[in-house]
Amino acid sequence: MSSLDAKIDELYRAPLGEFVAARTALAKTLSGDEAKRVKALLKPTVVPWAVNQVYWQARTVYDRLIKSGEKLREAQVAALGGKKADIRAATDTHRKAIAEAVQHAEKIAAADGAHPAADALLRTFETISLASEPLETPGRLTKALQPAGFEALAGVRVAPQIIKRVEAKREEEERNKPTAAEIRKAEATRKKHEAEIKKAEAALERARRKLAEAATVLKAKKER
Repeated sequence: MSSLDAKIDELYRAPLGEFVAARTALAKTLSGDEAKRVKALLKPTVVPWAVNQVYWQARTVYDRLIKSGEKLREAQVAALGGKKADIRAATDTHRKAIAEAVQHAEKIAAADGAHPAADALLRTFETISLASEPLETPGRLTKALQPAGFEALAGVRVAPQIIKRVEAKREEEERNKPTAAEIRKAEATRKKHEAEIKKAEAALERARRKLAEAATVLKAKKER
């Protein structure tokens, strides 16, 4: 690692509120392309900053998260390839690792007076740990991330039997999907029921009024 990279790492390790001033101070000690590089560094928002701090201050927790994500991805790839894989166990381990990382991030951030959203931390840790390749330089994340979904497994060869099961499920769903005529009939039935309910409510209201009128008349007769 170059001496400049080490100094850049220090920028991302520092308290969030000191980033801009530290970046400016570092850039002034440099010239040419190095100065431009430092000036172009983005200040992290609070979520990625907290994630970075787990990397810098709780490396064991961060490494455990990354390892559990790799294991889960391997299990998913194996299952898609038709091989035996304990996805449930891998998922449970990964969830625990994410929860642990989130707790550390919140604790570190709170000590600096920051309060990143837990759900955003969770999604960012999940995305980082399940990525097939590093999304950014570890410890220098600048924005919160969203899980990529199944596209993260792009290029994975899926076993024929898996494809057949998926296709069979899709065909079954298509067969069970209501037709346009059935949807129109159901909608007509719903509207009819709603009309009947309104009609019944109106009749009930009329009956209540008549009962109230009768009670008034009866009371007047008794008072005579």
